[in-house]
Amino acid sequence: MSNNTTTARPAAPTQGRDELFQLEKREDGIVVLRFGVPGARQNTIQADFADAFDHVLETIEHDTEVIGVVLISNKPGSFLAGADIGLFEQVKSAGEVEALSLRGQAGFSRLSKLHVPVVAAIEGSCLGGGLEMALACDVRIAAETPATALGLPEVMLGLLPAAGGTQRLPRLVGIATGLDLMLTGRKLRPAQAKKIGLIDQVVAPEALLMEAIRQARIAGKRSSTASASLIQRAQGRMRAGVGGLTNAALEDNPAGRRVLFDQARKTLRAKTHGHYPAPERIIGVVATGYAQGVKAGFAVEAKAFGELAMGPVSKALRHVYHATESLKKATFVGRNVKPRDVHQVGVLGAGLMGAGIATVTVDKAGLPVRLKDVSNEGLARGMQHVRAFYDKRVHNKAMTRAAADRYLYQVTATTDYSGIGAADIVIEAVFEDLELKQAMLADVEAAADAQGNPDCIFATNTSSLPISDIAARAKRPENVIGLHYFSPVEKMPLLEIIATDKTSKETIATAVAFGKAQGKTVIVVRDGPGFYTTRALSPYLNEAARLLAEGASVRAIDEALVDYGFPVGPLTLLDEVGVDVGVKVGPILEAAFGPRMAAPDASAKMIDAGYLGRKSGKGFYDYTAKRKKGAKRPVNPELATLLADDRQGVRAPSAAEIVERCTLLFVNEAAHCLSEQIIDDPMQGDIGAIFGLGFLPFTGGPFRYVDTFGVGRVVDRLQALAERHGARFEPAPLLKTMAKAQAESHRRFYP
Repeated sequence: MSNNTTTARPAAPTQGRDELFQLEKREDGIVVLRFGVPGARQNTIQADFADAFDHVLETIEHDTEVIGVVLISNKPGSFLAGADIGLFEQVKSAGEVEALSLRGQAGFSRLSKLHVPVVAAIEGSCLGGGLEMALACDVRIAAETPATALGLPEVMLGLLPAAGGTQRLPRLVGIATGLDLMLTGRKLRPAQAKKIGLIDQVVAPEALLMEAIRQARIAGKRSSTASASLIQRAQGRMRAGVGGLTNAALEDNPAGRRVLFDQARKTLRAKTHGHYPAPERIIGVVATGYAQGVKAGFAVEAKAFGELAMGPVSKALRHVYHATESLKKATFVGRNVKPRDVHQVGVLGAGLMGAGIATVTVDKAGLPVRLKDVSNEGLARGMQHVRAFYDKRVHNKAMTRAAADRYLYQVTATTDYSGIGAADIVIEAVFEDLELKQAMLADVEAAADAQGNPDCIFATNTSSLPISDIAARAKRPENVIGLHYFSPVEKMPLLEIIATDKTSKETIATAVAFGKAQGKTVIVVRDGPGFYTTRALSPYLNEAARLLAEGASVRAIDEALVDYGFPVGPLTLLDEVGVDVGVKVGPILEAAFGPRMAAPDASAKMIDAGYLGRKSGKGFYDYTAKRKKGAKRPVNPELATLLADDRQGVRAPSAAEIVERCTLLFVNEAAHCLSEQIIDDPMQGDIGAIFGLGFLPFTGGPFRYVDTFGVGRVVDRLQALAERHGARFEPAPLLKTMAKAQAESHRRFYP
């Protein structure tokens, strides 16, 4: 079969670039519309996308021989991953951003009104504006590949879908399901998307185009903002069970919808505490569309998009995004240093941390792991941890049992060093004991020598001990590095890599490449007690304990800081980490940095009483007490008596004082780390604090926090607190220097 081929060109094509769209008109009347951004790994909506799209639609509109259209990417692994974030940096006002939204809405509405059915053939990332384009089509077919994912993640950047997605998605999959996807930004695999009615069919990648062509021949034209079909929606609700049927009843009448939207707002505010405006606007825009019609919904969608894009929260979250993307490309050692190949990994210690490291190494990096522990019982627990991870994946239909077993077979266990010496990287994940870690390093070097493997890298997962101390007796200190993971390893995105003055560039490059292969966002910091993250966190946690001694209640401290935007309160965090762990870290930091790192006496008393946190059943909270569903966890009732002698205050500190004292100490220590070159730049400090410690994402991190509030104001407040509470609040020299600077550019961490 021969094809007539025409090409749609952008209105103002860039010289030397291929066109964004190519039209392939088949003899059977089906037009295959291929698109792709030349020279880019991912398809994104560029500045010239709208003009090129309008031109190609006009060509189709005027061709009376066309009976159907198939939209398909010409870039494997990428359908369309939304708008290029750089577009937002080129606009100056909310009105300009609103105009971009209106233009996108118009283009996709024009697509939805074509006189013939349109089929989206999806393979690879179909996110943001890409999914909004697919929603404007009549049929959506997805290829079952690892790269295929569908979602509207704009909320992660403090934005909302702005090319009609807030109106089309809930009318296709239901209000409750649509809100869930937009408010969480989560991505769906093809099977999950089909289950909720987001796509119509899942096929093998090699069958995608031909099946899309077949569907374009037989599909009828649908309204772009109407539901897929009553039968499809009904089936989806039946699969959703009782909850789905309840939502359906609410969605089908105005009064029920008001209840649903009110419930959504209540649930949302309990999670965001009012710090993230985008989710609130998403609910409001969807509600407007149902109350006043799709046209009104489009109008408020565009307006909200413009206002959000120019607001401080979206700018902060876009700062986090840009920083993360920058770190993905960073080598930290220059382009001329190549990482060594890693084929085998050893992990020493099969506890929660070691088992978690083994899991992400197998699951993300695809590398076999030799897991060592001192006992068979410890190994059994570690192996069960890995198995539970894959059992959950199988249960959620994210993979088959056979595929899960293939991953599990990649983890082998031992109680001695057999197989460890052949590893390219060996990671120790045992408790904080310098002599133990030094002994393990010596054992690994001996095992590597026996295997003729002098390049074996020894990585320690310490959270506070200087790497140079651990490597003090090493035969090859150039191969020793710190890999500081955060718990739970499978969920926490950060890997803090710590290099000593003797760590070789090849070792650093290999560790960085390995961490990225594990799916981690990597920062590289210089060696020192506590490195960056533990150092920045410790004063924050210590101050929470001091506030407890001054009369603040456990719950008041935690709730004040959670309301301010931290994911968990500091005392809850101490319970999760282990009160004893904090006490072990304290003397190391106090010896290095003096009284500002001194831990309060309350922690020692809790350890003596056996209140170590969750692992012992009691800490600041009681984990043994039964509680009703939805009830708050009770505070440890014996804590008040235990700490009675430490109570100093005549009045309990207010929520505002709790927030200010804890947060400013965190920020101040981050500034100390930057001035001492523990971190190279504010960007790594911001990402390390957010991804590793949960520091207020909506502010963009501790350094952007200072820029937002003003360094002069931060210094003034620290000095006032120092006069009242002591020298631990003395502003970091860097902050004082910046506050005195005359030029505005020298008073900010970011231009």
